[in-house]
Amino acid sequence: MKISKLEERNHSFFLIIIPKKKELKLVSLYMYICDVYKNSLQYYFQRFSNNTVPVFTDEKVLTVYLFCGAYQRYFSIKEIHTFAKEYLLSWFPKLPSYRTFNVRLNMLSEALRVLVKTMTDSFRPDDCDAMLFIVDSMPIVTCKSKNIEGKVAKEITSKGYCSTKNMYYYGMKLHLVGQKRKRALPFPEIITLTDAAKNDLTALKRECMSHLNGKTILGDKIYSDFTFFNDACPKKMLTPCKKVKGEAEIITQREKATRDLFSTAVSKVRQPIESFFNWLNEKTEIQR
Repeated sequence: MKISKLEERNHSFFLIIIPKKKELKLVSLYMYICDVYKNSLQYYFQRFSNNTVPVFTDEKVLTVYLFCGAYQRYFSIKEIHTFAKEYLLSWFPKLPSYRTFNVRLNMLSEALRVLVKTMTDSFRPDDCDAMLFIVDSMPIVTCKSKNIEGKVAKEITSKGYCSTKNMYYYGMKLHLVGQKRKRALPFPEIITLTDAAKNDLTALKRECMSHLNGKTILGDKIYSDFTFFNDACPKKMLTPCKKVKGEAEIITQREKATRDLFSTAVSKVRQPIESFFNWLNEKTEIQR
């Protein structure tokens, strides 16, 4: 097969820009995607047309997207396609146009969800605590303003307030339930997205409760619901102590030391999930 000068130039450029170590990562990522696609992903995306086997396969679309995000730190689809067009043509000579690539990637959204679950199950560390989970949420901001209505993805976003950052915003929330690990970031067990207006406790009850039976969960004060998490409930929620309405002052003073110690202990165990969110945002810039 003849190789054009443009392809030779692109190939040599690729070798200069991307080290040999990353070439091996590209190959291993592609082989892994092909494996998973053959075993499961293909059943979550079907084409009912004559073009059931496109020249640029779904496996290649996923590989380009994940490689550029994980190893080149490109997060917008335009940046990913531009990089692939300039430096990866020797690996993917049939790369489609940007518009087609974007459409193909969006059509694989359900396959991506299954891929995330497969990878989570496959690469779970041995030191995960099977009985202790940490829960929290982080904002995904599409418009940061108190009075202006957001105009991006309006069908899945809404106005919300982040008390941690003291910020009104339009966007979504990422809710995470992670397994506790010793001296390490929690490992994600459940990740779900809701609009920004959805209460954290409501999201936890609707999206995650069926997966947490018999487990102990640690959250912040917003997850306090003693009428729901009671002795009859097959899971246990631990949160920092909230002030009890109508409680006598003498009882509040008497219990203050005990409650403060308990709240500090819960907050200390929960702290790694904030570090996880910082790590996730650093790696993906998902909050922007």
